[in-house]
Amino acid sequence: MNETVGGERLSKRLARELPCSRREAELYIAGGWVSVDGRVVEEPQFKVVDQAVTLLPGATPREISPATLLYHCPADMDASEGEDLARRVIRKATHWSEDPAGKGVLKAHFRGLVTCLPLGPAEAGLLVFTQDRGVIRRLEEKRSRLEEEWLVDVTGSLDEHGLAALRDGPGLPGQRMAACKVSWQSENRLRFAVKGATPGQFESMCRAVGLGVVASRRLRIGGVSLGAVPAGRWRYLRRDERF
Repeated sequence: MNETVGGERLSKRLARELPCSRREAELYIAGGWVSVDGRVVEEPQFKVVDQAVTLLPGATPREISPATLLYHCPADMDASEGEDLARRVIRKATHWSEDPAGKGVLKAHFRGLVTCLPLGPAEAGLLVFTQDRGVIRRLEEKRSRLEEEWLVDVTGSLDEHGLAALRDGPGLPGQRMAACKVSWQSENRLRFAVKGATPGQFESMCRAVGLGVVASRRLRIGGVSLGAVPAGRWRYLRRDERF
């Protein structure tokens, strides 16, 4: 819907017609409770002239709680773009239709998103975007204690001695990685469970024991798993999920 040039702010019009305070009108609009000529508009600054403005049934002027979004970053996308990536990939059209959170998707949830625990340029999988300061603080301050689960596709072979060396956290000369849990998932795929992971870590670890890395995908951070979200889609963090 195109915004009408001139006219009156939707929030001002709604506040006058209900009547209610301007702040309540803004909350109704941002919460997806207001339609203009039958189409929902979520921008309080949207300009109206003579269109029909309707408050939808069940409307409540509630503050919108900060959202945390879990995105399945595809392998062919550079996840190091941070906020630019969030603006490009997080929108209503990329929301996973089977999201179990059961929340209504609001444009307000897409504003001011912070990227937490970024992926490296060649890494895929779970990427966290959030507006929640508590989530940001936990992921920044407690990363060394949060276990991450990764699947890493490799080339080359590894005997039990090499696997034990990999679990011990080998790295580049002068660099030591944290010890981790490592097991084979298939002939060419390793599962890692490690605390305090850093971008590019698994390529360094595998190279140190003679393996090449084809692909790396993060499945879980702490108690939060990506689940069945398809690549290029996102879902909301559920109320019962904790990092």
